[in-house]
Amino acid sequence: MKNVLIINGHEYYKKSKGELNQTIFNGMQHLLTDQFDIKTTVVDKGYEVEEEIEKWLWADVVVMQTPIYWFSIPGKFKQYIDRVYMDNIFFKGSNQYGRGGLLTGEKYMFSLTWNAPEAIFNNEEAFYEGKSLDEAIMHSHKMNQYVGMSPLSTYSIHDKHKLENHVAEVFGIGERQ
Repeated sequence: MKNVLIINGHEYYKKSKGELNQTIFNGMQHLLTDQFDIKTTVVDKGYEVEEEIEKWLWADVVVMQTPIYWFSIPGKFKQYIDRVYMDNIFFKGSNQYGRGGLLTGEKYMFSLTWNAPEAIFNNEEAFYEGKSLDEAIMHSHKMNQYVGMSPLSTYSIHDKHKLENHVAEVFGIGERQ
């Protein structure tokens, strides 16, 4: 892992301005910049599809910093994926559905913010009926598996902020001073 693409998938709304996602996005860059080559994208600020495809092909790891809106990623981030995940670049036809991914060897990490308490996951009595956080976003994991990528551990903020420890563990770096 040398090349890391960090994407801020937040979409601005009056009641959701994105300060927390931007802080995490900035913090991720700060934590990794000494030991990794970093490229970034802020979806809400616009992008060029060809440039984004080049970033994805360059990356060893893609970190997707995003809020969860209505149980999924924001609409603009989904549109970004629809435009960037190109046939014959990210995937090709296969005799077995979901096995034509061309980004094998690349990894991805979700870094998520939720307006949901952590206690609703892994709890039979709560909203997700005992499902884990990663099971709640399985569709997003499958999207990346379809293009051949492998997951790193998901980071999620509900009530606590432990970004430095999570990034240090996933990327194998020491704590920053």
